[in-house]
Amino acid sequence: MISFVPSLSRLLLWPSLIIALSLWLKGGASVGGGFPAGALAGLAVLLQYVTAGRDQARRYVAVRYAAPLAGVGLLLVVGTAFLPVLAGYTPMSLFPRPDQPELGVGGLHLHTALIFEGGLMLIVFGLVVTVIDRFALRTGSEEESGP
Repeated sequence: MISFVPSLSRLLLWPSLIIALSLWLKGGASVGGGFPAGALAGLAVLLQYVTAGRDQARRYVAVRYAAPLAGVGLLLVVGTAFLPVLAGYTPMSLFPRPDQPELGVGGLHLHTALIFEGGLMLIVFGLVVTVIDRFALRTGSEEESGP
């Protein structure tokens, strides 16, 4: 019997990642943000690991470089938190300042909170995928070596 689950999981991957991206972009203005976006993207990758296996899931670039993505996310979070201190502002200051015009298109406003949330998304995604990958590696090597 042929299962439809692997093909359905591949079909659901990109819409899940697009919804995660929209959660990240919406997070500065309303409900959403980096944490739920990273968790949703990580769960979409977890579905790939469960249905297709480790080798197939590691074909995606973001999966292979999940740990460095978490490092980039950490740099973004720390940078947006402490770079304002170098300019004489308090940590976690929002830019543009309240008296300055915001850059943006439609409902999307570009500000430092968006960068912070993006870094948080990369940290959560990278951590979730790295942990999943390590468990899959350990499980795969135990199955190959036998009892």
